[in-house]
Amino acid sequence: MKPGGAAAFGFNTKGLGLPTGCTINGSPCGGGGETPPSTTTTSKPPTTTTGVPAGDVIDVSTAAELRTALAAASPGQTIRLAAGTYRGSFVATKPGTAGAPITVTGPSTAVLINDGPSGEAPSCPAPTAGWDSGYGFWLHGAPYWHLEGFTVQESKKGIVADDSHHTVIEGVRVHRIDEEAVHFRRSSADSVIRDSTISHTGLVQAGYGEGVYLGSANSNWACHGNSGGVDRGDRIQVLDNHIGPYVAAEAIDVKEGTADGVIRGNTFDGQGVSGQNSADSWVDVKGSGYVIEGNIGTFASPGTFTNGYETHNPGTTPAFPNGCGNVWRDNKSDLGGVGQYAIKITSTSKCSERPNVVHASNTVSRAVKGLTNIPVTP
Repeated sequence: MKPGGAAAFGFNTKGLGLPTGCTINGSPCGGGGETPPSTTTTSKPPTTTTGVPAGDVIDVSTAAELRTALAAASPGQTIRLAAGTYRGSFVATKPGTAGAPITVTGPSTAVLINDGPSGEAPSCPAPTAGWDSGYGFWLHGAPYWHLEGFTVQESKKGIVADDSHHTVIEGVRVHRIDEEAVHFRRSSADSVIRDSTISHTGLVQAGYGEGVYLGSANSNWACHGNSGGVDRGDRIQVLDNHIGPYVAAEAIDVKEGTADGVIRGNTFDGQGVSGQNSADSWVDVKGSGYVIEGNIGTFASPGTFTNGYETHNPGTTPAFPNGCGNVWRDNKSDLGGVGQYAIKITSTSKCSERPNVVHASNTVSRAVKGLTNIPVTP
């Protein structure tokens, strides 16, 4: 057909084969002198793999897509949340590696909610068919994960890391939680939470509404003591977070048997602390060898507030220097005219071999008694 010319054509179709009787200017549609016979073809399905190659970015926008991505996660992968509400149980059990962590990232408007718990719980918490823990996001046996940017709310617990060392939690928001907001449990050592915001915890059980919980009470080591019978949540860092108001228990609860962590650069707003289950301070230290520095704490009513920081020395089997060998420096404490000491050291005799140290660089205002109850170190 010449450029600019016109021609009439038509064809009839039947089934899923090629059109029959199709002609253009009297010639077959497929070219040549004969119309090809009608045939039925069988296409070969595309090759699929069971996992997504390392380093890929997986975009998700529904709860079902997120669960699928978590179940198939592999080292180096990033799961990227779109803005929206993700409702249900979200559990990660696949490990990343030191060189290729697994990342879940999203904006603060990507909100995870778990309406549980439901079903029959096992004797010790572990992912179990038919049971929903109620946790907003749960890492279980999943080291080297990075959780970034998104929000967890309206869940029994916020984010729980069980047996998941080298977890990094960064820039998340956790609020409106029934119990604790973030829990590093079952020896989830060498982990970090930083630049995150936590408020309004303990809505159902105020005495268990900690902001950040490091380790486990020795009464729970039967379940969570997976390192020689102990929950060794060692070397965890809590950095540059804003915790409070209305965190019903301690902003940070450092449990016995843990050691050598860092608590630095945080802001503690003690308004709303409940006083239940001895929750009457910003930070309760039963671990050993912690560096606590550069934090700012305030208190205003309502709430039950006794001291800014406290140490305690529970006995455990095996034995540890619980509540000893910790160092405070460069912390600023405003006790609101209610708190007794900024830093209350419960026992010096139990820590004679590894004394706690309070440096003169710490400051206090509006204290009933003062900076600390022990001699200050220059």
